[in-house]
Amino acid sequence: METLNSVGPKKIMHDTRNNWITMMFPTHKRYRNFRKQSHIDTCTQAFRDLERFGFEFGEFGFAENHVHFQVNIPKRYSIQNAEILLKSYSSRKMFEMHPGFRKRYPKGGSGVDNEHYESTGLTNLEESSAYLRDQQQHHNVTLMIDNNI
Repeated sequence: METLNSVGPKKIMHDTRNNWITMMFPTHKRYRNFRKQSHIDTCTQAFRDLERFGFEFGEFGFAENHVHFQVNIPKRYSIQNAEILLKSYSSRKMFEMHPGFRKRYPKGGSGVDNEHYESTGLTNLEESSAYLRDQQQHHNVTLMIDNNI
């Protein structure tokens, strides 16, 4: 007698769930670190570097002293672990690319312990994206264009 199996032998190799989160990270002591385009570019690229670990990023919204962004966190990371990874890696890249940060933060670490995050879901993803795109106008921020990277 032949045994039939309704499940194929191959496992699904990618994460099939939706874990979109909208996060907000303020800068340490609320310093206005994101007034220069080069700082924004460095921070954005640092987050994008983490896509190799399975993170997906949506919109980014920068105000002078904080960043809002959408991230789909892979299932192998808790929100807390993902937050630590995102903060530490982006902070390290800022110090590498902009040596002047050592003057403002001589002990290192430009991140802070407080943050805000909320589940985004597919139903309000576009609403969240519109809010993030409007951050500079919402906070009346004028950027200094200095793409020195």
